[in-house]
Amino acid sequence: MKTLLLGLALWSLLSQPGLTFWASQVRQNCLNGSYEISVLMMNNSAFPEPLDNLKEAVNEGLDIVRARLQEAGINVTVNATFIYSDGLIHNSGDCRSSTCEGLDLLREIARKRSMGCVLLGPSCTYSTFQMYLDTELNYPMISAGSFGLSCDYKETLTRLMSPARKLMYFLVNFWKVNDAPFKTFSWNSSYVYKDGSELEDCFWYLNALEAGVSYFSEELNFKEVLRRSDLFQDFLTNPHRKSNVIVMCGTPETFRALKDGRAVAEDTVIILVDLFNKYYFEDNVTAPDYMNNVLILTLPPENPITNISFSKKVSLRRNDFAHAYLEGTLLFGHMLKIFLENGEKITTSKFAHAFRNLTFPGYSGPVTLDDSGDIDNIMVLLYASVDTRKYKVLLAYDTHTNRTIPVDMSPTFIWKNHRLPNDIPGLGPQVLMIAVFTLTGTVVLLLLIALLVLRKYKRDNELRQKKWSHIPPEKIFPLETSETNHISLKIDEDRRRDTVQRLRQCKYDKKKVILKDLKHSDGNFSEKQKIELNKLLQSDYYNLTKFYGTVKLDTRIFGVIEYCERGSLREVLNDTISYPDGTFMDWEFKISVLYDIAKGMSYLHSSKIEVHGRLKSTNCVVDSRMVVKITDFGCNSILPPKKDLWTAPEHLRRASVSQKGDVYSFAIIAQEIILRKETFYTLSCRDQTEKIYRVENSDGIKPFRPDLFLETAEEKELEVYLLVKSCWEEDPEKRPDFKKIENTLAKIFGLFHDQKNESYMDTLIRRLQLYSRNLEHLVEERTQLYKAERDRADRLNFMLLPRLVVKSLKEKGIVEPELYEEVTIYFSDIVGFTTICKYSTPMEVVDMLNDIYKSFDHIVDHHDVYKVETIGDAYVVASGLPKRNGNRHAVDISKMALDILSFIGTFELEHLPGLPVWIRIGVHSGPCAAGVVGIKMPRYCLFGDTVNTASRMESTGLPLRIHMSSSTIATLKRTECKFLYEVRGETYLKGRGTETTYWLTGMKDQEYHLPTPPSVENQQRLQAEFSDMIVSSLQKRQASGIKSRRPARVASYKRGTLEYLQLNTTEQESTYF
Repeated sequence: MKTLLLGLALWSLLSQPGLTFWASQVRQNCLNGSYEISVLMMNNSAFPEPLDNLKEAVNEGLDIVRARLQEAGINVTVNATFIYSDGLIHNSGDCRSSTCEGLDLLREIARKRSMGCVLLGPSCTYSTFQMYLDTELNYPMISAGSFGLSCDYKETLTRLMSPARKLMYFLVNFWKVNDAPFKTFSWNSSYVYKDGSELEDCFWYLNALEAGVSYFSEELNFKEVLRRSDLFQDFLTNPHRKSNVIVMCGTPETFRALKDGRAVAEDTVIILVDLFNKYYFEDNVTAPDYMNNVLILTLPPENPITNISFSKKVSLRRNDFAHAYLEGTLLFGHMLKIFLENGEKITTSKFAHAFRNLTFPGYSGPVTLDDSGDIDNIMVLLYASVDTRKYKVLLAYDTHTNRTIPVDMSPTFIWKNHRLPNDIPGLGPQVLMIAVFTLTGTVVLLLLIALLVLRKYKRDNELRQKKWSHIPPEKIFPLETSETNHISLKIDEDRRRDTVQRLRQCKYDKKKVILKDLKHSDGNFSEKQKIELNKLLQSDYYNLTKFYGTVKLDTRIFGVIEYCERGSLREVLNDTISYPDGTFMDWEFKISVLYDIAKGMSYLHSSKIEVHGRLKSTNCVVDSRMVVKITDFGCNSILPPKKDLWTAPEHLRRASVSQKGDVYSFAIIAQEIILRKETFYTLSCRDQTEKIYRVENSDGIKPFRPDLFLETAEEKELEVYLLVKSCWEEDPEKRPDFKKIENTLAKIFGLFHDQKNESYMDTLIRRLQLYSRNLEHLVEERTQLYKAERDRADRLNFMLLPRLVVKSLKEKGIVEPELYEEVTIYFSDIVGFTTICKYSTPMEVVDMLNDIYKSFDHIVDHHDVYKVETIGDAYVVASGLPKRNGNRHAVDISKMALDILSFIGTFELEHLPGLPVWIRIGVHSGPCAAGVVGIKMPRYCLFGDTVNTASRMESTGLPLRIHMSSSTIATLKRTECKFLYEVRGETYLKGRGTETTYWLTGMKDQEYHLPTPPSVENQQRLQAEFSDMIVSSLQKRQASGIKSRRPARVASYKRGTLEYLQLNTTEQESTYF
């Protein structure tokens, strides 16, 4: 929690007043011929380079920069400022824990006022991302690292080591290669091995490949992440694996340890990412046998052209990291030279955004940056030659042009025919087996068709004989609790809606049904209504919900209708979590939904029912297989339709129903599906009543309709848009019928599949994969939310109970009471509190106590003590429990008491200005028992004579005095701390008799600004005149025009303090204690 509070305080420093400071500092250090580069000296566990080497690299780069500026005739001073963390917030060299390290160093810059023209660093992704998240960086930053996707496309960030985005581009490009002599298959699948123990660069490279929304994941048909070594070892020989290719990151030793001597199947390909390792290019290196199936992705070594000595000072493994710091310094010098030659200012936004889309002279030759500020280079793919046992270059990849260049046209692979295998294990069936399966499938299909024809004939015959009747109530059963779940991934479902559904859901004939209230009390239907019910009973179609009959329950008549698990189409459109646009509710799915509705309505209009009359998105329901069905049709004589947004204009003017009116309703539903917005969405009007009025009273020239912009529609969407427009024509005769709508949508749906060249099974598999990826992302997001809520609950518990007690309650469920041999207990209360309350409103009393005890709480946080509770104006603190601390309990309580008394000397009541605030403090040490009491709102309570004696010490004390018992003084004498105290003398304590007590007055070698306690005479006089002083203070406040604060409630997490509820007084002072 302490780290969290420090982080919040630092964020406040950087995000508000610090922004103006940064601008002034850039002007100060980038003018008048003096230019500085600020170097953030931060460790990186992936490149354990000593900070002295990084400093030496920067200094060598500055020497080169100065020489280049001198050659150009520019006489300026160029220096570097090296910023080291003081460890206040961050004290770790591991990038996984470096979130606040960059902010820590920015705070150090703010303190030293040493900001330069450019920031060089940090290298850790977490730290860089947090700096951009929590501060407004309006100056260039150069990073030797920051590999993660979260640092992509930052406008002022330049990365001089290959980021994860470049790696993904190479892999996708290499996967698609199918015309090289050594690779004749395009790959569409891969495994990724990631166990979480990787170094910084590998962690973010693999994290990018793992991400479900990354370029690599989108281009592959199959991708799976293996997280344990046993799964990796199983992959090496598993004949049933889904891909022959796996990507991992590390060194050959990493692969050898994972392989653990196991055999590798012949068609296995391991892609080993090891970008910053020059080991493979050394002359005496021999490839071991276990590297036969491995392709290594790395960067070739570079030959320095400026100064050979530097590259010899550091190892090859570490050279890339230090080299990036050197190149960053040269980049700064290059941009400085350009701007000075052009006479432009360095402190402008143009300079901050200029470090991209350029080539500059680097240490080892020209260095190119892309339009996002990331370095471009040549990556190479190596293989182990089975003839020479040397590592050879198979191909090269230019990240600037995104082009793969084959190098070795006749590689000596271990794979068959010296060619890379297919990524899918090839165990295809023989031709005879295919023929047998085809013949068997044809026979089975013919039998199924014959059975379906026979079944349909029998069903139609049964329907002709079917008559409507009431279902006996005893055949309707309520659902079990586990059966009432609504299919959705949302976590904030409307509980009221769920309750209504639960009441209406039942089971009939082993099928889930929903009861529709027919607004009928006796069930004696007219002849016309019985005819309509018979028509409903005889209707049976795939895109219509089944009507089973009626039932009488509790003097009400309900229709028994088929239940669809996913709810109404309106609910599905609203639920963007379960059905996201990008991965689920795409254009193909929207067309299929429209097609389902059109088929259902086409059948309905051609049946005996003839017309729906109440078609709307809430009457289109979705079953578990995502099939849309029409419900609530028929029964227009029982439930007459009402005017709403789906009602056709002619029926708004004259209440009736028609097939053309259903077509208009279909058009409104189609607009909801296409735009996935509210019903009848239009920017010109938001009020529902006004929309209905404007539709009903249209002039006919340009009728009022929802928004559907043809000019922004894509080519594949245009035909559907035109169909919808024709369906909501003002003239009903110009609207098409549902048979034409069904045929048009069928044609569009068929053309859509033909253009995609994809079978229905491929579509199903692709949609399942997209849904799975979305589900994984959603589960990860929900897990993060759960963890955040758990941490927030823990922080709240730690504020209510001691940390050790909370842990015991969570682990064991109980807290055993414990006896402590010696603790120190502090009591204090406010002198004259009852009198103050008499002349104050309740809210003013709450404000007063809140102001005082908030400050007390901040003081308590700086000492090893535990705040027990506050009771009215009493404040109780203990030390030495629940965590024992030797004799320190008396020292901590004494220091805390001195701090509190010093604060009281400067405190003034806001609503009673000028009125002195006095407190009495009592302290006593001795044994004590403690434990958690109660189940509801449990409290950590203290028991024993020590508690009572500490209370007596407070009540027998004097204002602005710290009254201490002899046992506390004896404990203080056993410590090395020298406290100052006076002997008060013999004091009578109720229940203990007369004892010698003391006044604590200070501490040697430490100054406390303690208030002067009143004399006995002054105390008695002030007590007598206390009421008059309060009245005088109130008059003074009224004369000076001080207004009361209005009551406000501010959540603690928004204010950054420990307040849960801030209560302020109102201007009405009508309520008093």
